[in-house]
Amino acid sequence: MAQKVLHIGIMPYEDYKRRTLAIARGEYRPQPEEPKVWFESLQSMAQVLSKENQLLLKTILECKPESLKELEVATGRSSSNLSRTLKTMARYGIVKMEKVHRNIRPVVEATDFTVQFGLYAGPHQSDAAACN
Repeated sequence: MAQKVLHIGIMPYEDYKRRTLAIARGEYRPQPEEPKVWFESLQSMAQVLSKENQLLLKTILECKPESLKELEVATGRSSSNLSRTLKTMARYGIVKMEKVHRNIRPVVEATDFTVQFGLYAGPHQSDAAACN
């Protein structure tokens, strides 16, 4: 099985908003190696990539369920819980939901993750003036 690496960035919402606006104005051009997926905090990333959700991804990879019902049986998790979790993961590009006939089949899109964060993870305005 080929590794599918998802590059994740951690950036506070206000910084992310500034970055997005700078991109829209043409003032900043994201580099190819920059993350495509952003979380507001380590905590929010940890919720999506919790141990329980990593086990869910492994189950999808190994069992290849053809429907959410099959995944529910394989994991013992309720369909509403699975649906909510998978929708969140799909928003971040970790899984995709394929419609096959009348079923929705979860497919893992990322098996490995790199995380980038720092005080200056993107275009920023210096707060140095606050020090004077």
